Amino acid sequence: MPKTKLFFIFSLMYFFTSNYSFSQSISIIPKPVSVQLTQEKFTLNSSTSILQTSASFSKNVQFLQEALHSLTPFSFPILENTPSNFIQISIDTTKVSQKEGYQLVISKNSIQLTGHDEVGVFYGIQSLIQIVYQSKNQGFNLSGCRIDDYPRFTYRGLHLDVGRNFFPLSFLKKYIDLLAFYKINTFHWHLTDDQGWRIEIKKYPRLQSVAAFRDETIIGHKKDSPHRFDGKKYGGFYGQDEVKELVKYASEKYVTIIPEIEMPGHAQAALSAYPHLGCVSGSYKTATFWGVFDDVFCAGNDSTFTFLQDVLDEVIPLFPSKYIHIGGDECPKTRWKVCPKCQKRIKDEHLADEHELQSYFIQRMEKYLNSKNRELIGWDEILEGGLSPKATVMSWRSEAGGIAAAKQKHEVIMTPESHLYLDYYQSLHADEPTAAASFTPLSKVYSYEPFSSELNQDDEQYIKGVQANIWTEYTPQPEQVEYMVFPRALALSEIAWSPKTHKNYDDFLSRLRQHRNILQQKKVNFFDRFEEITYHFSMEKSGKSIVHFSTTLPNAKIHYTVNGKAPTSNDKVYQNQLIINKSGILKAQIFVGKKAYGKVFEQAFEYHKAIAKNVILKHQPKANYNPTTPFALTNGLTGNARYNNSQWVGFSGEDVEATIDLGNIQSISTVGLNLLKYHWQRMWEPNVLIFSISEDGNSYKEVYRTSNFPANGINQIRAKITPVKARFIKVQAENKGIIPAGEYGAGGKAWLLIDEIYVD
Repeated sequence: MPKTKLFFIFSLMYFFTSNYSFSQSISIIPKPVSVQLTQEKFTLNSSTSILQTSASFSKNVQFLQEALHSLTPFSFPILENTPSNFIQISIDTTKVSQKEGYQLVISKNSIQLTGHDEVGVFYGIQSLIQIVYQSKNQGFNLSGCRIDDYPRFTYRGLHLDVGRNFFPLSFLKKYIDLLAFYKINTFHWHLTDDQGWRIEIKKYPRLQSVAAFRDETIIGHKKDSPHRFDGKKYGGFYGQDEVKELVKYASEKYVTIIPEIEMPGHAQAALSAYPHLGCVSGSYKTATFWGVFDDVFCAGNDSTFTFLQDVLDEVIPLFPSKYIHIGGDECPKTRWKVCPKCQKRIKDEHLADEHELQSYFIQRMEKYLNSKNRELIGWDEILEGGLSPKATVMSWRSEAGGIAAAKQKHEVIMTPESHLYLDYYQSLHADEPTAAASFTPLSKVYSYEPFSSELNQDDEQYIKGVQANIWTEYTPQPEQVEYMVFPRALALSEIAWSPKTHKNYDDFLSRLRQHRNILQQKKVNFFDRFEEITYHFSMEKSGKSIVHFSTTLPNAKIHYTVNGKAPTSNDKVYQNQLIINKSGILKAQIFVGKKAYGKVFEQAFEYHKAIAKNVILKHQPKANYNPTTPFALTNGLTGNARYNNSQWVGFSGEDVEATIDLGNIQSISTVGLNLLKYHWQRMWEPNVLIFSISEDGNSYKEVYRTSNFPANGINQIRAKITPVKARFIKVQAENKGIIPAGEYGAGGKAWLLIDEIYVD
């Protein structure tokens, strides 16, 4: 064989081996653009020093020295002459052409870190630190490599709401440290809301003495009824000196802090301090529970704009960020519709309606911010009534707002609730701590792609980045915030930084397993069951339920029982699928050898005569309550009280009319279904529920009627009737329609949620 061909084969073998070794021995998050391993090793030891070639690197050099010293027993002296075992930092825009980019070369005698700029050097240091963390058990032997890296998006954001719950400066610094460690460069600081005003404004001292505090706080979830309260005054605010301290701290980690001052909605705390800024005369109180409130800033009152401009005059000097976030979301128009001043504003400004009044409000504030050389950013509701000329849209309700804004040539930050709201449950286990709603596991976060297929290449340039959000209604303690945010924030970092072509969930998990130890050493209270059982249910026309289990945990087996008992390592091992064809409780548990991982999975099955029978609906379900799987209402599975397990079928303002064909005439003695009732979530019981039966599908006879749904939560209807022959079952439920005055969400459409039509 010719030597050149032999050399080529060995080169290929080395290339594939070294890249495989990278996934095993170097686990950087977010994943770099390019990694090439060599067979060399660099050993950190007592003689390792840092070579400082320029005084301009002193901040980063000192940061590196302190970080390495905290991880090793070595001191890492800073030298100006070339030593024999050293780490060198430099900037070279030719070698590294991309902004924020870096090149890291680890060889036998040196570590060479080159950045495009200082921030690129900083991110290279973070990658090096991650490598050092992983080398601690290998005598600080670092694998030889060359890493070339730079970010996909310029904006990489993580949010924190301090309006609902207040967190100490020490935690905010830790939060910023974690952002920087994973190359997230923006901290969106949500400072004001209905439940509290958290920033000192010296011109308006009542914002500190009144608006920063609430009389008490709701206990449990907002959906619970009746509401219970703890009776304890709660609050706090950040003084301007503290704000300056945090902004300076963040800037040293190359993290930009964007403040959010909510307007025109979410203003109840501010109105409690200065009630003349509202539409209704009288007093206001800082909100004591969570939700969207009708009391907002009066858009017809010039003093509102004077107040907000004065506030911004004190906020702007504290934050050097390009953007100032003004919220703009969830602003009910209820008060504006009946406010004489607001109606006069609409008339005087020749506005069409209250939506254009909101646009007027936002545009007026944008002009003021522009006059201060700042740019406005707001949630996607700022699109209502016409978008401000230079405004940047943060698209949260879906991608639609971001897509629309990008097509209008506006900059966009994608932060869809469906994938990037970290206050949502990350596990469906019933004992998970209370969270807002929905279900957003790590895998779903990681799957998000910011470039929508609806955008063309020209439009994509306006998508500046992505952000994940954590609202804190149900996370009053720092450790609870950490539990909800991590490790999902690591998935965010990879969405924001790594090339789209590099994204691979299995590979991400292999690196994340290495970062478990890092997060533990950093004392982060992270969610550590991200490889728990995932499952999928399907149903055959025969009525058999097919259950598919999986786990990403290496060397794991899933053991299960169908008798309701907790599985042990001696119980049956799941293979390819399970078939369920009768009522019972299925439980499953992951084991690695004899050791259990995570919590026990549990699912009840309730079999009856309507199982797998076709259901014809007069109206189609809406939004997240529209299961795409057949037999959603006749599969023997029950929707949970958190309404996030994809079993509930929902109708917005519309009645339910469902007809089931049993296939043949049978004797029927029980009919029923499950209804969800949470007025504080706009989920209402029907005015009346009626079951009718028929033999031929034309002539129906009523067999059961009720208007009694006493439970706050799941109302399980199982009505015994006189045995009767029938083939067709018709279910009719009259929607509440419009939510009554005085109730939460008054004037909006009521949701009617049903699940599992039961016939036996």
